[in-house]
Amino acid sequence: MKKKFVGKLIALTLVATMAFTGCGKQPEAAPKDADQPAPAADDTKEEPAADDSSSGGGTISFWNWGTDEPDKTLLTWAVDKYNEGDGASSGYKVEMVPTVNDQYKEKLAVAMGAGECPDVYTNWTGGGLVEYVKSGYAKDLTELVDKYGLRDKYLEASLAQATIDGKIYAIPVKSNSISCFFYDKKMWKEKGYEVPKTVADLEKLCDKMVKDGITPFALANQPQWTGSMYYMYLVARHGGPEIISKAYDGTGSLVNDSTKFAGDKIREWAKKGYFPDGVNSLSPDNGDDRALLYQGAGMMLHGAWQVSSIKEENPEFYENLGAFPFPSLDGSSADQTAVVGTLGDTFVSFNCEGEKLEEAFKMVAQFSSDEWMKMDIEKGNLPPLKAATSEEPAWQDILSFLNTASSVQLWWDQYLPPAVADVHKSETQKLFDQSAESEDVAKAQQDAMDKWLSEQK
Repeated sequence: MKKKFVGKLIALTLVATMAFTGCGKQPEAAPKDADQPAPAADDTKEEPAADDSSSGGGTISFWNWGTDEPDKTLLTWAVDKYNEGDGASSGYKVEMVPTVNDQYKEKLAVAMGAGECPDVYTNWTGGGLVEYVKSGYAKDLTELVDKYGLRDKYLEASLAQATIDGKIYAIPVKSNSISCFFYDKKMWKEKGYEVPKTVADLEKLCDKMVKDGITPFALANQPQWTGSMYYMYLVARHGGPEIISKAYDGTGSLVNDSTKFAGDKIREWAKKGYFPDGVNSLSPDNGDDRALLYQGAGMMLHGAWQVSSIKEENPEFYENLGAFPFPSLDGSSADQTAVVGTLGDTFVSFNCEGEKLEEAFKMVAQFSSDEWMKMDIEKGNLPPLKAATSEEPAWQDILSFLNTASSVQLWWDQYLPPAVADVHKSETQKLFDQSAESEDVAKAQQDAMDKWLSEQK
C-alpha cells in the first residue's frame, strides 16, 4: 500500500500545485499556521542581519517554531548533527532561535521589514514564500537540491509546493499534513457512535452528542486559522476547490452560494452548541483544543501534525486515536474526495549566500537522512520523503482516504494574498460567535480580493 500511496500522492497533489508552480507564479498568500502548542521559548533574542560573507565561518541563525515536542527534538537533532560534523570542520555553527507559532509569524515579518531576516527560517510556502522571494529573502536552492541529491529523496509534489517559475526556494520538512477529524475510538465505541459519511450524518451525530452532554467539536479558534478549516471544507464540499482558485485569478467571486452555505452552516452549528464556550478565545498554542478532546469532546478537525503532538503528549489517549475525512455533502456535484492541507507542514528557506548558504543547506539536508526519517516516523509523523512509510494506526486511517483523494487544496490563508488572507481569517472567525452574517463575511473577503487584484494591474 505504501508504494501505491506515494504514486497517488504525487499525482493528486500536482493537481493542486500545477496552478502556481512550474508553469507560473504562486499565489501571493500569507503564511498559516501549522500549530505547535508550547510554552514560550526564548523569543526575545534579536538576531543581526544575515552575514553574506563568502568564507571564514561564523554563526548561521536558524529561526523556527520548534518550541514544543516533538518539533523541538526533531529540529535540534539536525542542528546538533551539523554542528558536530560539517560545522566543526567548516567553522560555521548553527544557532537555533525557536519562537511560539503565532508569535513567530509576527516576529519574522518585523525582522524582514527591518531588513534583518535570519539566515535560515521556517515558513509555510504559498503566497508568503512568493513575498519572501520578491523581497530577496528567499534564495534559489535549485542547484543545491540537485547537487546534494534531494530531488531523488523528496516527493515530487512536495518540492513542487516550494517551486516558483521553475526554481526551488524552500525545503519541505517534517510531515505530510492534511486536515481531517480526530476522535477517541474507545469512547465512540462505548457511546455507540459511528463515523459519519455525510454532512447530514455529522449533524445527527453532533445532535446526539449535545444531548449526551458532549461538546461535538474541540476547537480553539483564537488564532482564526483553526476555525477557517471548517469554512474551507464546507465551501469545497458545496462548490469544489475551484471556488477559491477562480476568485484568486479574478474569474470568479467569493460571494456565491457555496460561501453562503459554509457561513450559514457554521452559524447554525454554533447556535446548536457544536462548538465549545468561548471558542474564539481558546488557543491551540496552549493546547486548549487537544485538552478538550482528552476531556471528552467528540472530535477535533485539525492538521495531521496533531498525530505526533498527541503521541508525545498523551500516549494513553493516542492508543485509541482515530481519524476520518470531512464528510461528503449529499446533492453536491463537487468532487467530495478533495482534502485540505499540504505535503510538508514545515518548509525551510534561506537568506544567505555563497559558502554560508551551502553550509546552511547541509544542515537542512539532514532532514532527508534515513536516521532523521526514522526518528520523525517514530514521533508520529510521515515526512514527505519517497522512502517514508508508517504503520501508526492513526496514519493508516489517514492514508485510507488520502489514497482516494482527487486533490490537495492548499490552506486558504496560505493560498490567498496576505491582505486577503488576513481578512479571510478575521471575518470567518465572526461566524463562530454570531457577530457577522454569512453574506457580509463573503463580501468582506471579496472586497479585499478585488482591492488586491486592482493593485496588480
